[in-house]
Amino acid sequence: MPLDTPMPVKRALISVSDKTGLADFGRFLSSQGVEILSTGGSAQTLAEAGIPVVEVASHTGFPEIMGGRVKTLHPKIHGGILARRDLPAHVAAMEEHAIAGIDMVVSNLYPFEATLASGADFDTCVENIDIGGPAMVRASAKNHDFVTIITDPADYGAVETEMTANKGAVGAALRRRLAMVAFAHTAAYDAMIAGWLAGEVGETFPKRLSAAGRLKQTLRYGENPHQEAAVYLQGPARPGVATAEQLQGKELSYNNLNDTNAAFELVSEFEAPAVAIIKHANPCGVGSRDSLAAAYAEALACDPVSAFGGIIAVNRPLDAKTAEEVAKLFAEVVIAPAVDDSARAVLAAKKNLRVLVTGAMADPAAPGLVMTPLAGGFLAQSRDNGRVAADALKVVTKRSPSARELADMIFAFRVAKHVKSNAIVYVRDGATVGIGAGQMSRVDSSRIAAWKAREAAGEGKTPKTEGSVVASDAFFPFADGLLAAVEAGATAVIQPGGSMRDDEVIKAADDAGLAMVFTGMRHFRH
Repeated sequence: MPLDTPMPVKRALISVSDKTGLADFGRFLSSQGVEILSTGGSAQTLAEAGIPVVEVASHTGFPEIMGGRVKTLHPKIHGGILARRDLPAHVAAMEEHAIAGIDMVVSNLYPFEATLASGADFDTCVENIDIGGPAMVRASAKNHDFVTIITDPADYGAVETEMTANKGAVGAALRRRLAMVAFAHTAAYDAMIAGWLAGEVGETFPKRLSAAGRLKQTLRYGENPHQEAAVYLQGPARPGVATAEQLQGKELSYNNLNDTNAAFELVSEFEAPAVAIIKHANPCGVGSRDSLAAAYAEALACDPVSAFGGIIAVNRPLDAKTAEEVAKLFAEVVIAPAVDDSARAVLAAKKNLRVLVTGAMADPAAPGLVMTPLAGGFLAQSRDNGRVAADALKVVTKRSPSARELADMIFAFRVAKHVKSNAIVYVRDGATVGIGAGQMSRVDSSRIAAWKAREAAGEGKTPKTEGSVVASDAFFPFADGLLAAVEAGATAVIQPGGSMRDDEVIKAADDAGLAMVFTGMRHFRH
């Protein structure tokens, strides 16, 4: 039988967890003269809607057993699904064993993801691993020459349209597309279970690593207009840009999403009210104060030129006073855990400004894997969730840092974690005052950060790097990078340490009267 032949649907098996639109779709099938087989809650939903249903146990002549674990795993089900109608041997086997053909399967799986997200215990999670469902789905998808498989309620409409146009039959192109959707459905399901079990047994890098996502939206293009792009969701959901609600503004671009993610992850590092302004995934400025409005002013002051057209992230509900200041700057995106009504009214006047609400902040200490593509494979590593505490720092100079310097050091090192390497961050009084990012030489990063500080201060004025602390994401390999920080006016340094020339760098710090601490932890970000 040619693959392009529409296949009539005379009998359908329905067994779904997600019952969205089920009654309406069942009513449509019944109107087309389709016999409906069903199980459990699906059968009850259909019967309550007045739709004739044949229980699977009645069809197979075998009852559901083991608390429902065994109900569809039966030759009369799988034979009806897998039989090729164009092979005489298959047709003969059906006749010999009284197996009726099943032309459509409607199935989605036990809610494992929702069970996991609910914090359920191990045994409950195991009980929500579907077995019969994936077996039916995969069998139907394999035999899509003859069987229509539907795993997503969003596809009911397309099937109804096709059957209406084809007098109760479904065409080959739609059957094949639905088979692809079905295999993706079971693959994602298994990937989620495998990932969960890997965590349960403490295996970060199993022999086979699977990742799956759910399409949220396709984008106009990727990083550049000739590239295609889309947004996928992974669960259980971590608060952030992927799950945020967009309150207003133009459609988010690939670059918007990437930069906004960087901004939100950075601002989530801080407990006190904080604001981060990001451009091309690097911070232009970060500030922390008693109020968001004051924090925003400090963040903007670090590099007001680069902030133009940037991304603004805050770690508190956005209020009207801060929104009024934000509205004075051309920004692409504002992201916050919440936006109060008065702030929404202020920002509504900026119709193109994208405003996102996450509902909560991201946990910077949360575990997770980050993957980077390679030619022929990919790299996988744990998320950089490392943080240094004041009591873990090692003072290596003759002078110890003051309490103010120590607080600024911790702040600066947290920011440096989110700056592309080589990263140099100057901080004074809880706000960045100079940032050097992405340079091949750490000395150049130091000089660029100092130059930006002078530009921000204005001609003839003292830059805020005077009296600041400086953080480096990795060790200073030579004393020249540290000396560049001294020239900029820094009084204290926080760096990982570990260079072959640490003694030389420490001596240079002592000679300049600096206080310097080693973290023992670096934050490369490539």
